[in-house]
Amino acid sequence: MTPVHPATRIGHVHLKVSDLERAIGFYSGVLGFELTQYYSGGQAAFLSAGGYHHHIGLNTWESLGATPPPKGHTGLFHTAFLYPDRTALADALRRVVGAGIPVEGAADHGVSEAIYLSDPDLNGVELYVDKPEAEWPRDASGNLAMVNRPLDLDRLMAEAPARN
Repeated sequence: MTPVHPATRIGHVHLKVSDLERAIGFYSGVLGFELTQYYSGGQAAFLSAGGYHHHIGLNTWESLGATPPPKGHTGLFHTAFLYPDRTALADALRRVVGAGIPVEGAADHGVSEAIYLSDPDLNGVELYVDKPEAEWPRDASGNLAMVNRPLDLDRLMAEAPARN
């Protein structure tokens, strides 16, 4: 089987949410993605970083007022947002903590550093930064050997840029 083209990327995530404005408050108000458009008579919205048409789609078409899926069922584990550098990840952490959103986990995976939390509909969210590929841990055969070590959130928070 021929592998997918190496430049292929996940372009966006589209989530069913129970309350559109509450979800926009989280993804835009807390994480800082820009609202680019309301869609479908206010039942959906698109958000992005850097002027792209959308990285995040939110809709209530089948989920207005719904409850989150129960634990132990299939579905989305988490979305993952890749930040360009550790300073940007630190800024994201400051936003999350400042909004009173609990950090559910944080890890140094050897290849990346990640913060885990949930959005208002209890969808898992990972905020992360990749480490340079030359630093990725490898076993004796050269295969990737990811780890799960604690991430020092206080140290990361100290790297957040000053706010105006």
